[in-house]
Amino acid sequence: MTLARAVVGFLAVSVALVLQVSLFPHVAWQGVVPNLVLLVVVAAALTRGAQFALVLGFVAGVLLDLAPPADHLAGRWALALVVVAYLAARVRQDVRPSTAAVLATVAASSFVGTSLFALSGLVLRDPVISVGELLEVVAVAVLWDLLLTPFVLPPTMRLFERLGRAGAPV
Repeated sequence: MTLARAVVGFLAVSVALVLQVSLFPHVAWQGVVPNLVLLVVVAAALTRGAQFALVLGFVAGVLLDLAPPADHLAGRWALALVVVAYLAARVRQDVRPSTAAVLATVAASSFVGTSLFALSGLVLRDPVISVGELLEVVAVAVLWDLLLTPFVLPPTMRLFERLGRAGAPV
């Protein structure tokens, strides 16, 4: 991983995190905000592959775990985003994935990431919620992420693709 790629990945995650914790709580639906950080990790996985996406997913997860107003045990988002990065990187092909493949990957990634975060909370008794509430949160999170996919993934994927064409090794 080159320094330029690492810096751009960190900046993309940072911008997504700032928007996610400052702007999007004002448009939360049933208390759930879009997970822009997850979308950046999925874009990295689809364009740069597993190695870059796993590192970015871990760093993004730790930042998300520590960013205010975090009220959960640290490490839960880090675990969820590493798993998301791995799963989304499995979809990566040598050619740009189709729109249907990107949407399916985002839906699956959002479902898996949010479910893993929520289930780890149940196991750790972080905030105790019912399974019905958990399923409702997961469904709303998937819907939010799918709604924002056309606005977040194309420019982010182009950004990560441009890094690869600039002579940086894959």
